[in-house]
Amino acid sequence: MPKLRAGEIVGRIQFRAGGSAFIVRESVEGVAAEPSLQIFPEDTGVALPGDRVLAREFPGRRGKRPGEKIGGVIRVLARERDTIVGDLRRGRRGFVVVPDDPRLGREIHVGDPTKAGISPAPKEGDKVAVQLGEWSRRELPLPGTITSRLGRTHEPQAELLGIFLKYQLSKQFPEEVEREAAALPTSVQAGELADRLDYRREVVFTIDPDDAKDFDDALSYEVLPAGEVKVGIHIADVSAYVRAGSALDREAQRRGNSTYLVGTVVPMLPEKLSNGLCSLVEAQDRLCKAVFLTFDARGKIRDTSYANTVICSRKRLTYKQAYALLFTDDLARIRALPLPPKHQTGSTGRALRDLSDLELRDLQTWIRALWKIASQLRRDRMAHGSLDLDMPETKIFVDEQGYADRLERIDQDESHQLIEEFMLAANEAVARLTRSQKLPSLYRVHDDPDPDRLIELRGLLATFHITVGDLSHRAELVKLLKTLSHHPQGYTLRTQLLRSLKKAAYRHTADGHFGLHKKDYTHFTSPIRRYADLVVHRVFEHYLEKSAGRSVAAIHRAGYDLPRVERLGEHLSLTEINSTEAERDSVKVKLLEFFERELAKKPLTRFAAVITDVRSNGMFVELTESMTFGFIAATALKDDTYALNDAGNALVGRKRKHRFELNGRFDVVVDKVDRFKRLIDFVPA
Repeated sequence: MPKLRAGEIVGRIQFRAGGSAFIVRESVEGVAAEPSLQIFPEDTGVALPGDRVLAREFPGRRGKRPGEKIGGVIRVLARERDTIVGDLRRGRRGFVVVPDDPRLGREIHVGDPTKAGISPAPKEGDKVAVQLGEWSRRELPLPGTITSRLGRTHEPQAELLGIFLKYQLSKQFPEEVEREAAALPTSVQAGELADRLDYRREVVFTIDPDDAKDFDDALSYEVLPAGEVKVGIHIADVSAYVRAGSALDREAQRRGNSTYLVGTVVPMLPEKLSNGLCSLVEAQDRLCKAVFLTFDARGKIRDTSYANTVICSRKRLTYKQAYALLFTDDLARIRALPLPPKHQTGSTGRALRDLSDLELRDLQTWIRALWKIASQLRRDRMAHGSLDLDMPETKIFVDEQGYADRLERIDQDESHQLIEEFMLAANEAVARLTRSQKLPSLYRVHDDPDPDRLIELRGLLATFHITVGDLSHRAELVKLLKTLSHHPQGYTLRTQLLRSLKKAAYRHTADGHFGLHKKDYTHFTSPIRRYADLVVHRVFEHYLEKSAGRSVAAIHRAGYDLPRVERLGEHLSLTEINSTEAERDSVKVKLLEFFERELAKKPLTRFAAVITDVRSNGMFVELTESMTFGFIAATALKDDTYALNDAGNALVGRKRKHRFELNGRFDVVVDKVDRFKRLIDFVPA
């Protein structure tokens, strides 16, 4: 870090769509976090989104909010990225590239694409990658050099390649990694079963999304002689195949996690492992690491134990099937549910329609018994102050050509909650174990929120006529979440609440999880797609070896000590952020694609919407099914001339007095889609 003068800070600059920006200060140990430094467009210098910059506060200038400080960029210390993806166009003075990211705010001037040495030569309307050149003064053009042609702009493959390049993702693995994966067996070998509890004849099954391919977790269910219930949370034992220090391990660590883009996945592990040898598919022997929780008649945890296991899943269930088994007694209706794709059921798996009445009733009994326990865990968790931050999601399905074809709202219903509660319990149990045993490990940490951010949130809520107390008190946050659960702008405001909280991260110290209100928490249940879980599995294995009196060399082979897990935590927190941003980018691109394709339909599809904000020039709406946001211009309301009322919460027609009021609900159709500005305009249906 450079030596700072009075009023200077170092941090990452983030831009808004209008060109203004703010700088998130770099944390300095022992120094309390300060509010972000706000930057006007003319004071951003030659900084680009995400750059590490040196900035100076302007003394005496204050922002609109309490404590808000204003400043300007002195110089760029490091570019966030030097490759930009965008659309090639012919400008007034030559060729330019319009970046995909609207926050970049300026065109990149490039030379004649026919002389770029690329075959075929890029042409106007192509999606291209550009290497940024030296940019020393803001008033000069931003220069760049075309390095590759990705395809025609807005074609699915070109858009996907653009995201791969922007976030440095690749579905391809290095040759050395592929060789190691190819050398692994295709099934569990007899010699691998030593010292494992055999659960292949016990009640074990999985519950996952319809289109899941990598099954990390399974549940087992046993009724003990004294009437207690023993639930096993069996997690794929990736560490049995991915040895510390191997090429597979190094590449998995570099990737950090799988990245789930719309229509495809960039896996952390090669397919032979992620969808094959490690995936807990139906009717196949699989190696696991397990947490066993024994519950008494009141649903309270009486005992916790740990083991390596081998399982053979009896059934691969989807969430929809599990939900039906929970709440539907009509077996014919259950059998009629859609099947997951054949390659996702397990090579010898049977469909629900092929099960006998007795088999279905048994399955239903087990799932309902598990939900009875899970629902008690959930009630207890919420009663102790855990925040219900679950949000509905919009899943985008693509057609065979890769175009966005269908939207589906996914709610966190009881079938999801059943799995969630047992995974949370297992993660907490393992975190408590590694902390109490003083083993170097990773923890999932969620720090307490910044009080200033909560004050800002309180002010925002007041504009929606929601009165809350001091949000730094957990009880007030719990109360607010209940209010938002049935508020017309609940999704929008819950999103704002989430933004007011700090990001969860990986750390080598068990510093607690604010959202869950847990002292001990880690990630243990998804080692196929998260490297942090694989690290915890290796630490878990060390505990099992030590407690069994066997060799304790495993921890040294893995090389985990406190400095190393600290570095791993920092690295994995960054790879997670990168994947999250790529996934959001992918969703934005595909939502725009979906609604642009809607414009070609006759008649236009009607979407239910709610008004979330009213301005003099129009109103913002949210589609209630897909949670997509858009704008309706006042000039698009053709039946009258509309103006903002004195209260600022409604557009009112001057002649007919019709009102479009905050929280109002009506149907809309798509009017216009701007793929470059990433904006969608609607009109009333």
